[in-house]
Parts: sequence; structure tokens; C-alpha cells
Amino acid sequence: MKFSKISLYVAAVLSITGASCSDSYLDKEVDLTLQPEFVFSDYNMTRGVYANIYTYLPDAFAGYSDTQFRLSQDCMTDNSIDYWGVGRYHSVMDDAYDATNHWFASDVWSSRYRGIRACNQFLANAKPSVIGNAEKPGDDNKLYDRWCAEVRVIRALLHFDLICYFGAIPIVADDEEGNPIILSPGTALPERTPAVEALDWVANEMETWKDKLPFRYANEDENWGRVNGAAAYALKSRALLYKASPLNNPSGDKALWQAAATAATDFITKNNTVANKYRLHRTVDNDPQKNYYDVFTSDPVMSNEYILSRSVWNTLNLVYFNGPCGFAGKISNTGYNNPTQNLVDAYETANGLPIDQDPSYDPQDPYKNRDPRLAQTIFYHGMTWGDGDEARELNMRNDSEDVGIDYSRGNGGTCTGYYCKKYVHNIRFDGTVGNQRVACPIFRYAEILLNAAEALNEAGQTGQAYAYINELRDRVGMPAYSGMNEGQLRERIQNERRIELCFEDHRFFDCRRWKLFEGKTPASEKNQPRYRQVYNLYGVAIKEDGGTRFNYGLSEKYSSQTFNSPKNYYFPIPYSEIQKTGMTQNPGWEL
Repeated sequence: MKFSKISLYVAAVLSITGASCSDSYLDKEVDLTLQPEFVFSDYNMTRGVYANIYTYLPDAFAGYSDTQFRLSQDCMTDNSIDYWGVGRYHSVMDDAYDATNHWFASDVWSSRYRGIRACNQFLANAKPSVIGNAEKPGDDNKLYDRWCAEVRVIRALLHFDLICYFGAIPIVADDEEGNPIILSPGTALPERTPAVEALDWVANEMETWKDKLPFRYANEDENWGRVNGAAAYALKSRALLYKASPLNNPSGDKALWQAAATAATDFITKNNTVANKYRLHRTVDNDPQKNYYDVFTSDPVMSNEYILSRSVWNTLNLVYFNGPCGFAGKISNTGYNNPTQNLVDAYETANGLPIDQDPSYDPQDPYKNRDPRLAQTIFYHGMTWGDGDEARELNMRNDSEDVGIDYSRGNGGTCTGYYCKKYVHNIRFDGTVGNQRVACPIFRYAEILLNAAEALNEAGQTGQAYAYINELRDRVGMPAYSGMNEGQLRERIQNERRIELCFEDHRFFDCRRWKLFEGKTPASEKNQPRYRQVYNLYGVAIKEDGGTRFNYGLSEKYSSQTFNSPKNYYFPIPYSEIQKTGMTQNPGWEL
């Protein structure tokens, strides 16, 4: 997170927010040696608490710094597979946890509620007399009010994240008098609010605060990475989209879809009123073969497409764990993140058709004339990679007697025939790499366009949906959509969202809110194209026998994922919280 001139007063921050290693939110206790009155009477310590609240924002890159994760959350979906299978993601894929030891659930639960407590501590104790709240030109106008609005948006975002993972959740916000709720140790959490009502609460919070922040900061050299009005508009859009989706809207009420459509188009309308608009990133020469890749590998700071990001990473981890394992200079790539054939097949042909509907598609020349985003997102056999004179063709051949250099090494490889290219900067054989400032967006402008297209189509306004999805397709030179009915366009929008937002922590929730697992089994779905299958996980075996042969089949290591309905729509409430509060467990997770 880029916060110019902000110091993190760590000792004060940890004591005031109660950030410890305990699993239970209610175990957090403020260090009485640093009373809030003392901390919030000092501007620098107040600013440190405010800055630390940003560390609770979700980050799709968090797994790359954890020895038990190392990868993208898409490794819990049909998009990708963790090569080693030792990360906690595979335990989620296999439904191998229960409510007593579901580490992923307990970590999300405890960390989000710690963040919510930190937000409420700030809102209850921060003083306008200390921060300053004078009317000023520019971004610092009424600074106390602005900081409080930022914190309220973060608090709502943390609640939204909890809803995605757990469904009904306790909302810990304000009491009836409007005072932030700070629960003391031993105090029970409030009752769980049903997911639909909780999503309404998030959307209503954003309606209250979205126009009390600058839509986009004028001085992004100082303020890039801070919550702004655009982030609040984006959160409202996503919350109402999830509320309207089949998981939360089983009757298909089109009024809910219309509300979601309005929230997305409100963002676009507001964006059009500001001088420095959010827009799709393009290279200087607007090259469709580079535009998408460049979104994630050019410097993300002050990107016109990134609305909010958790942090800027200065790291080689994205290269280590994603890059082909044959590039083994100073950094020794491991390539643990293996995209599936399911995902690769989802990329249309250059004619704008699914591969099973285009006679020109050749499965023995599979990467020719495809959506340019395929080559900008996925490392595949025969692709040229490496910088300058070190460039060479990738070799994922897996003949038993002649294994390609990029197929496997002692510490990594691919079990699908693919590696993840998104976010990965080019690399030389000696392991030297260029600029490594990377960030994964929480919100980016492409999602707003997809939200608008999906919601308008589902609201019965298919004709109005085309403009938004076609804006995304135009960036990469793909043919515009037209002439479809609602169901046909739904399928293409869901596919577009899958490939446009892959490896950004969307697919796990999209599969669930669309209820893609229902009405099929691993056996029954095998008659469908691979890109429509969600249980079975596929890869490609590449052989040399008088020429290159691509043999498609189930992934050689992990060939399926488990989904039990309704159990796996949500994670379990940690059993320690069930014992402490007596709240009802999510269906299927009862002990």
C-alpha cells in the first residue's frame, strides 16, 4: 500500500486493534497500557491506526507469501490446480476439513472481524480536533470526515467478504444510537443476519458514503491506494449483483437485477462526470496482443483501470510460483500454479465463437487464432518466452523418455500442461527480471463493465448489455456480440467474466452465486465441453511422435473437485465460535 509520509506506529496499532494470533475474534483485548484516549490524542498515532486498518483489506496475492498457500485462490476452482497439492487450497477442493480444523475459514473469520473491530475503534475514538476537519481545497478537505468515510467503506467491505464465505453473518457496526459497536472480551457476537439482508446493509452503507469521498483523488501521488468514492460505488455494485444472483435470489426476481444494473451504471455515469476517468488500460500503441497483459505488468500505481488494490508488491514471488519451471537461473521457478484445460478451452476463437462451435478450431493446433487474452494469461507449449537473446520456445512435452525442460523439475512443474502468465514479468535464463511492482485489484473498471452487462441482461434489457461487454472485447480485438437472446448472452457474459477476471479471486464466488454445480455430477457433465465442466479438471499431455500431438484428458495429478450441496456453498462457522456463542452452524457442517 502506498501511503506517502504515513508511519505505522506498530505497538500502538497492535494494542488498539487487538491484532494477535488467536483464532477467535472475541479473544482480542485492548492493551490497557495504551488507552484509546492516549492513542487518539496524538495525530501521528491516530494516523498510524488509520493506516493499519488498510492492512485488513483482502488481497488475492496473500497466498504467494504463505508456505501453505503459495498461490492464487483460483486453485480452489476449475480454473487452476496447485501442482503439489500440499497447500490448504486442495483441502477445500477435496472437502477434507470440518468446522474444528477448517483453517481457511477460521483465518478469514478472525482476520475480518479483527479488521472490523479496528474500524470501530477508530470511528469511536478518532477526534476531529486531532486530525483536523477544516474546509480546504483538494483532497484534504474535511480530513476527519474523509478518514471516517474511508474506514466505513473498509468496514463494509470486510463484512461483504464475510458474507461471501459464510452467508449469514453477525453485523458488527453501529448501535441504535449510531455509535460504533466495540465488543469486549467474552461478549457474544450479535445474531447472524441473513445473507440477503446483510448484502442490503452493505449496499445501503455505500449509498450513504459513496458521495462523501472524492470519486477519484486529485493527488494520486499521495493518495493512490486509499479508499475513494469510486470504491464505494464499486462495492455497492458488487453487493447488489451478488444479492440478485441465483444463490441469493432463487425466484429470479428481475427487480433485484434491475437494482444491480442501476448500481453499475451509476458508477459509469458518475465516472463520466470527472476529469480523470477510470477506463480500460491500453498500451501506448493500443496493441490488442499486449493490452490485457500490460494491465497487470505495467506499474499499477495510478493505473486508470485499478479502482482499489490492497497493496503494491515488490516481489519475485509471482515469477517463482507461476513461471515455467525450465527457467531456473537465480530464482529457480517452481510453476506451482497450473491453469486447467477447462480454463484454456474457455477462450474463444478469434472469430468470437466457442471452440466447439467454430469449424476452424484445430485441437492439434490449439493456440492458433484464439482470443488474444489466452496468450496474455496462460503459458502454453510452443510459446516464446524469455527476454531478448534468451528467448526460447516453452517445452511442456511429457514423453516418458524425453521430458520437456518446462514440464517438470525436482521442485515443481505442471500437471496440466500450462502455467499462469498473468502478473509474471519476463525473465532471462540467468534469473534476472525487470520491474516487479505488481498489485492485484480489489476493484477494477473491467469488473464494473461486466457487472453492468450481466445485470442488464438478467433484468430483461439484453440490448443494453452489449455495449458494456463489447467495450472489453474491443480492447483485445475480439468481435462484438449481438443478436443473442437472454440465455445465450448469459452464457457468454459468464464466460467473459471467467477469462477477464481469472486469478483475481472472483471464480470461487462466481461458481457459487451462479449455482454452477447444481443439476450435474462428475459423471453426467462429461458429455459437455470441458469449459462447461466444473467438477472434472482437465489438462493436456504433449507427445512427439513424428510431430507434436496434443492428447486431452483428466489432469494427471488432481482430476476433480468435490462439491456437496448445500454444504460447500459456504465455509463453516469456526467451531470455537459455535461453542462460545451458540450460533447456528451452516448446513452440512454440523458436528
